[in-house]
Amino acid sequence: MTRIVQMEEDIFWALILRSKTNHCQCILVAYTFGHKDLQTCQVWVDRVTSFINMDDRRPKNILVFIHPLSGKGNGCRTWESVAPIFSRAKVKTKVTVTQRAGQAFDVMASIEDIELKSYDGVVSVGGDGFFNEILNGLLRSRHNAALPPAPEEIVHFVANTGTNEIEPEISNQDQDPLLQCSGSRLSSFRNGIEARSTGQNATLSFPNEHLRLGIIPAGSTDAIVICTTGTRDPITSALQIVLGKRVCLDIAQVVRWKTTTFSNDAPFVRYAASFAGYGFYGDVIKESENLRWMGPKRYDYAGTKVFLKHRSYEAEVSYVEVSEELEDPTSKNILDSGTRSFVSAEKPERVICRVNCRICSESAKTTQILTNGSSLTQYNNVRTSRWLQSKGRYLSIGAAIISNRNGRAPDGLVADAHLSDGFLHLILIKDCPRAFYLWHLTQLAKKGGNPLNFKFVEHHKTPAFTFTSCGDQSVWNLDGEVLQAHQLSAQVFRGLVSLFASGPEV
Repeated sequence: MTRIVQMEEDIFWALILRSKTNHCQCILVAYTFGHKDLQTCQVWVDRVTSFINMDDRRPKNILVFIHPLSGKGNGCRTWESVAPIFSRAKVKTKVTVTQRAGQAFDVMASIEDIELKSYDGVVSVGGDGFFNEILNGLLRSRHNAALPPAPEEIVHFVANTGTNEIEPEISNQDQDPLLQCSGSRLSSFRNGIEARSTGQNATLSFPNEHLRLGIIPAGSTDAIVICTTGTRDPITSALQIVLGKRVCLDIAQVVRWKTTTFSNDAPFVRYAASFAGYGFYGDVIKESENLRWMGPKRYDYAGTKVFLKHRSYEAEVSYVEVSEELEDPTSKNILDSGTRSFVSAEKPERVICRVNCRICSESAKTTQILTNGSSLTQYNNVRTSRWLQSKGRYLSIGAAIISNRNGRAPDGLVADAHLSDGFLHLILIKDCPRAFYLWHLTQLAKKGGNPLNFKFVEHHKTPAFTFTSCGDQSVWNLDGEVLQAHQLSAQVFRGLVSLFASGPEV
């Protein structure tokens, strides 16, 4: 129920129903009823208004950013279609239509925390890339957490079994390997962050119970919205915002240590909410940057062009191993140690993330809350985990934070990835014949497919990884945005931000 208003002797009552064809989609339906006594009608209105005002979950004041060129350039029209919902729900909105790239980031990074705390949420009207811009503006100068280790901090050795294990160089054994500093470079970098935060009297920490983020889809893929609401519908997203729905979302912190092979850069921090990809995924996003005039079709064109080139890259990836007994027992690893054909008929059991997800809820019980307000899973403890290495030529390297369901991949990159379990899904696609890679891609595009069930595919569930390119060219795709990085590290923070969403319905 979003509003009751007096109309002479009648009451206009707006209700939310579920679509019969898509149970995740909400439909706004209006009913009119009344009473001959206008005073009675007013009592009804006052009581419902009072009930709504007492609901602390519902936002009262939100900050809205609109990307006018997102998707097919319908960002403003999308907002106009949902703006009456916010008005009827008595939600105040401060709307900014961006005029240039990076404007939303600049506003979020420069806004005083005391002003930001006056809002119940920040809503983006656009695609995944635009949401990423707002997310980075919010977190980059406010999320004060130690960075993951740089690749050169890790000492490699080959075990007798032939598996490459990695031992971090740790000066203090009581510290966590993911909390190690990277020498003077990291110290000066972190001091700079703290100085900027102090300059703006930072009082906002994460995870944050008050401030929530929201997305009204108007992009090309809208994977985050589909994974958190179950549908790509602006009305549904708007209704979940005004009703004050909440779901926690893992966020990956990605640190670029080197841009090129011989560069000596300061660490550069980015945050991602859905996906980080290299190789095929990086080439596609780079190729599509100059084709924005094509709208969403640019990804099909760029993807075909990159697929035909069939380029592979030599790289080295290190990741934190998670023992099988610590993973969810209902989840089966779809990989074998070696002697399997290119595809297997055996299908893994999938536990899909839904409303009131058991896995996301149970992961909170085993999460260690750090003193700075950030959360890392128990698997980051050096006493219970080890680092492994994979090196070779890859067609693509991807790290999925969520399942990334979208129109081109109905089950997503990893069907059983969860919104808030504290893990990245590291997907390494080794160099293989073009026909086999096409087979993998067709499985991605197929409902109920098994895109990870191939011998040339490695799938690792991990809280952190590092990457080093063995070549000169290295382009990454972070939530639809280009990042050039020869060397980077990533770690995931469980439930770092909250979204105005409830998760997909069954």
